[in-house]
Amino acid sequence: MVSRAGPGYARRMINERLAKLFTEQIAHEVRAHQLYMGMATYFERQSLTRWAKLFRNQSTEEAGHAAKIMDFLNDVGVAYDLPALKAATTRYGSALEVAQAALESERRVTAQFRDISEAALAEKDHTSYQFAQWFVNEQVEEERKVLALIDLIESGINLFQAEPLLDQFE
Repeated sequence: MVSRAGPGYARRMINERLAKLFTEQIAHEVRAHQLYMGMATYFERQSLTRWAKLFRNQSTEEAGHAAKIMDFLNDVGVAYDLPALKAATTRYGSALEVAQAALESERRVTAQFRDISEAALAEKDHTSYQFAQWFVNEQVEEERKVLALIDLIESGINLFQAEPLLDQFE
């Protein structure tokens, strides 16, 4: 059990390396949140409200991932500062460009969680490993959804006509 006496935690249940990786991952997740908000804004400007809603919902999910990591760090007694963020664009040339940027982001996040998992195994930190595995499994779904969106866009369907098909991506 983590002692919570005093202004900080008395002991930490994970090592410094993993604490740093998870803290950095908070920034990556909030960055993904911003990225998806920018994508939602792009679709809103195109009057593609259902597409905008899909990306706004994804943005909310990414913010939830950041909160999940923050909760984990709190539970294991890690004191941390929230990382600074840079701006995210709302300007894209096409829906395909949006989806490709989303895929690139998801693949980057997948690699980050794999790195965290490998570090946890190297440190024999099974608590961190198990926690990271939830995200590794989540990333399979995330990449699959974005690849399916790319397929839909590349099919040539009118984006307005495709809006009812977006329910399968929720």
